[in-house]
Amino acid sequence: MDRKLKVGILGGTGMVGQRFISLLEHHPWFEVTTIAASERSAGKRYEDAVGGRWKMDTPMPDAVKDIVVKNVNEVEETAASVDFVFSAVDMTKEEIKKIEEAYAKTETPVVSNNSAHRWTPDVPMVVPEINPEHMAVIEFQKKRLGTKRGFVAVKPNCSIQSYAPVLTAWKEFEPYEVVATTYQAISGAGKTFAEWPEMNGNIIPYIGGEEEKSEKEPLRIWGEIKDGIIVPAESPLITCQCIRVPVLNGHTAAVFVKFKKKPSKQQLIAALETYRGVPQEKNLPSAPRQFIRYLEEENRPQVSLDVDYENGMGVTVGRLREDTVYDWKFVGLSHNTVRGAAGGAVLCAELLKAQGYLAAK
Repeated sequence: MDRKLKVGILGGTGMVGQRFISLLEHHPWFEVTTIAASERSAGKRYEDAVGGRWKMDTPMPDAVKDIVVKNVNEVEETAASVDFVFSAVDMTKEEIKKIEEAYAKTETPVVSNNSAHRWTPDVPMVVPEINPEHMAVIEFQKKRLGTKRGFVAVKPNCSIQSYAPVLTAWKEFEPYEVVATTYQAISGAGKTFAEWPEMNGNIIPYIGGEEEKSEKEPLRIWGEIKDGIIVPAESPLITCQCIRVPVLNGHTAAVFVKFKKKPSKQQLIAALETYRGVPQEKNLPSAPRQFIRYLEEENRPQVSLDVDYENGMGVTVGRLREDTVYDWKFVGLSHNTVRGAAGGAVLCAELLKAQGYLAAK
C-alpha cells in the first residue's frame, strides 16, 4: 500500500483548521504532519498555540498536540515538509490569493476552504458529486503558474450546499427560477455561543457578502470549461437572502423553484434519492453513501436530528410541496463546517488523488 500523503494545514488554529485536523485524525490516505498559522502561534506546540480555543466536540487528536506550529508566511519551509496543503488561513482576500499561489509555485498543491480564488477563471471550484470534470482546468492553471504539480483548487461557499445539490439532482426538469432563504449557523462565522453571546435568542438578517455568493456560485459550479477557463452557466436565475440564526452547526434553506418541465412530487423525490456522483462510484473515503436523503415527516429536516447525516457529509431534504406562486418548494439542510467547509475540501482532495492530481513529492 502507498504511504499516506503528508498534509499541511494552513490556518490550523482556527475553527475550520481544527475541523480539518479532527476529520483527518484516522484518514486512510492523508496524514497531518505540518500545521502553520500566524506569527504569534509559530514556534509553539499545537496544543499550546490553541490553548483553550479548541472548538470541536471531539478531543484534540494526540498525534497533533506536539507538532510545532510553523509560520504560514514562511512558505518554502512549510511547503518542503508536505505533499499538499489544506488552506483555512484568516487573511484579506488579496493576501490569501497571494499566499495560496505562492504555495502552489513551490509545487505544493493547495486545496482551499477560502473564497479568494473562487472566481479565478482557471481555478476549479468543485462539489465532487456535481462537477468533478472541472478539475481538468488545473492543467491550464499550471501553465499560467509555471508549475508541474502545483495548483490551487477550492470548494464553494457553505451556504449553497443545502440547495445546489438538490437543484442539480433536478436538472432534467430544467429549473429556471429559484428563490432561497438560508438560515445559517454561527459556526459559519467561526464562532461559538460562548464567543458570541448576543446570538442567543437572536436573529441577524445580514451576513456580509453571503447573498452574492449564494446567488452566483451555483452558476459557476454548473458551468463548463471553455478555452482554459470556467464559464458560468446562465441559468437558473437565483435570488437569495441569508440570515444568521442561533444554531451552532447546520445551514437550513427554504427554497422555491420554477421548472420548464413540470415534474411530479414522486419524480422529484426519486431524483433526489437516486442521485449519485463520482465520489459514490469510486467509494471515496469521506463520501456519503447516499448524498441526498428525503424525509417524509412534516417537521423535518431539523438541525438537532439531521445535521450529522452521513457524518455531516450528506444533505437532507423535506417539506416538498406544490406552491401557489412557484411550482415547488422545499427545505434543505447541510452541515456547514463539515460538508460546507473542511469535509467538502477533504472530499475534493480525495477526488484529486483519485484523478491523479495529488501524489507524494
